[in-house]
Amino acid sequence: MSEIKRIAVLCSGGDSPGMNSAIRAVVRTGIGAGLEVFGIQKGYAGLLEGNIRKLDVSSVGNILQHGGTMLQTSRCSEFLTEEGRREAANLLKRKKIDALIVIGGDGSFNGAMKLHDEHQIPVVGIPGTIDNDIDGTDYTIGFDTAVQNAVDAVDKLRDTANSHGRTFIVEVMGRRSPAIALKVGICTGAENVVLPTATIDYDKIAADIDRGIKRGKTSSIIIASEGEVEGVGYTIRNSLKDKFNLEAHVCILGHIQRGGNPTPTDRLIASQMGHVAVKAILAGEMASATVFLQGKVSLSPLKNCLRKKNEFDVSDVELLTALSI
Repeated sequence: MSEIKRIAVLCSGGDSPGMNSAIRAVVRTGIGAGLEVFGIQKGYAGLLEGNIRKLDVSSVGNILQHGGTMLQTSRCSEFLTEEGRREAANLLKRKKIDALIVIGGDGSFNGAMKLHDEHQIPVVGIPGTIDNDIDGTDYTIGFDTAVQNAVDAVDKLRDTANSHGRTFIVEVMGRRSPAIALKVGICTGAENVVLPTATIDYDKIAADIDRGIKRGKTSSIIIASEGEVEGVGYTIRNSLKDKFNLEAHVCILGHIQRGGNPTPTDRLIASQMGHVAVKAILAGEMASATVFLQGKVSLSPLKNCLRKKNEFDVSDVELLTALSI
């Protein structure tokens, strides 16, 4: 019989649509298994402040359709220190909380791993980031919604681009991960996609735009992944103007990609991950993560999910190239 009686859940780092579905699943699965479940407000910072409250079945009702996170989230520099993690572990012990579920990205997972390694707190990570850039899992909560939000925006921009015969450079989120840019590029029929780790081939971009104009195209869309710093869209626009006298308009979608109702895909996978996370704790798992592999949610050692992944499927680039002629 498990000795786990009280568990807590928090969100850390950037918010992602579907986090509420995961929280709901954690709370209801936990309560259904006879556990007391607590929510920690504002991530690791809230943990250090003791901002913890008991959750019941009703407290997570009517939340799975909302974006963001009912528990709020934050980034916490204090938790990066051994002293900060020691205080967090002591606080959990004082509150008699036996295990912690962390919803977030690789930074949040690394913090959870250190909390376990240093203080033997049982932890389970649920991957929640729109960038889909956590190693060890094919999917992270929020990615599908972010792509949908970006596709909706580009579709609207295409209407204006066609009406005025314009080229638009649309900057999407993702940092060093190309996942959002590639999928949005394919789904919107973009003429070019600029990946965050690739050298920008301005000659090819200009040639593609010119080829389209010659065969009667009235617009061009270039999807650019933001990279580490926002504003790459303006760099591309200025270079096209200076080198080829091509005019382009820039649209940075920014954090609008994070918001809004999560898609059914995000709601479903988040719910499955929350459920599996609680089952992992009850089964005595000490440091694990829920992952999505080969179309199913399963469990993996947390140590396998601590790094970012920035690679991409070459077939996606081949598909984009084949369809954008």
